[in-house]
Amino acid sequence: MLSALARPAGAALRRSFSTSAQNNAKVAVLGASGGIGQPLSLLLKNSPLVSRLTLYDIAHTPGVAADLSHIETRATVKGYLGPEQLPDCLKGCDVVVIPAGVPRKPGMTRDDLFNTNATIVATLTAACAQHCPEAMICIISNPVNSTIPITAEVFKKHGVYNPNKIFGVTTLDIVRANAFVAELKDLDPARVNVPVIGGHAGKTIIPLISQCTPKVEFPQDQLTTLTGRIQEAGTEVVKAKAGAGSATLSMAYAGARFVFSLLDAMNGKEGVVECSFVKSQETDCDFSTPLLLGKKGIEKNLGIGKVSPFEEKMIAEAIPELKASIKKGEEFVKNMK
Repeated sequence: MLSALARPAGAALRRSFSTSAQNNAKVAVLGASGGIGQPLSLLLKNSPLVSRLTLYDIAHTPGVAADLSHIETRATVKGYLGPEQLPDCLKGCDVVVIPAGVPRKPGMTRDDLFNTNATIVATLTAACAQHCPEAMICIISNPVNSTIPITAEVFKKHGVYNPNKIFGVTTLDIVRANAFVAELKDLDPARVNVPVIGGHAGKTIIPLISQCTPKVEFPQDQLTTLTGRIQEAGTEVVKAKAGAGSATLSMAYAGARFVFSLLDAMNGKEGVVECSFVKSQETDCDFSTPLLLGKKGIEKNLGIGKVSPFEEKMIAEAIPELKASIKKGEEFVKNMK
């Protein structure tokens, strides 16, 4: 009797991860053996939207793939190891998610990761431009404010640049804002939605609490503290892990949330909106705002919308820092051998 009773629980778990439609998406994770890559790959394997999951890294991917392949969901899983196997990992992919790189340690800013991660992202995105130029590219590797311009410049070099298909995954900022607001107001976090615009580092992270649904209000001192906590939440985790890494589990969750939204939209679901750091006409530099997603990536940039004077000031202060990070990324590709 036990096995008969045990089955529905597995089915319920699978259902809890499902979204609207069945799909046959082929998804690749580059950096699949790392702290973000493994839990992210687990969440993707759990989704009925994914039919093929290909995992790439410079170590351990055969083992990670073997482990995940035993899960009773429909996605086939295959591991690819080292640069010579990267082309096969990417061929035919609809979506590529890139969490590869080194994590922050205590005392490091996201920008301190630049030299190592810039090279990694440039190498991986060059392979994407060659082997799956039509795929949606979702960049998690920090510093996102520089790795997105790097990706754009690499795709331009290969003559396959499409700004509607390159996304900097800032979803963790939205997830954190939702969680922290829900905690302060005793709300169900699943029903809270705070748009977070700008970039994905420190003061470039701009939570638009004034646009939160449901509507919430905070006295200015509490609002300032809350905003600071959202901006420095990554550092909160880095400190708590005391040298053992940075946010990996919450980042994997946020990355999966973004990919599932993208897959839903590619599947024809209407009204799918996520914030992401992209090429933008909203300001005079790359900028994250709510985006309406569609079959071909960004369908429409929904813009910044109405903001409070407090938020307006944060936007003005963020732009110079964003421009410097973007320029740094662009220069890196220009100076590459």
